[in-house]
Amino acid sequence: MHESTVTVKGQTTLPRDVRAALGLTSGDKVRYVILDGEVRILKACSVKELRGILSKAGQEPVTLDEMNEAIAAGATYSAQ
Repeated sequence: MHESTVTVKGQTTLPRDVRAALGLTSGDKVRYVILDGEVRILKACSVKELRGILSKAGQEPVTLDEMNEAIAAGATYSAQ
């Protein structure tokens, strides 16, 4: 288990192993998620970094019309 001390200003230094586990380098931002009394620290990423995260090799991009058709078909199916 890793520990760090909180200063009077509420600051702390993340231990080296924690920074390594999250892939953090100088200037990176972290996000804190509070769930049921526990805090999780995540490496924050920009929306630009998410581009293509769901794509598969060789798969053509889906058009807006295809998305709308899939949504309509799903809505019709779940209403039955």
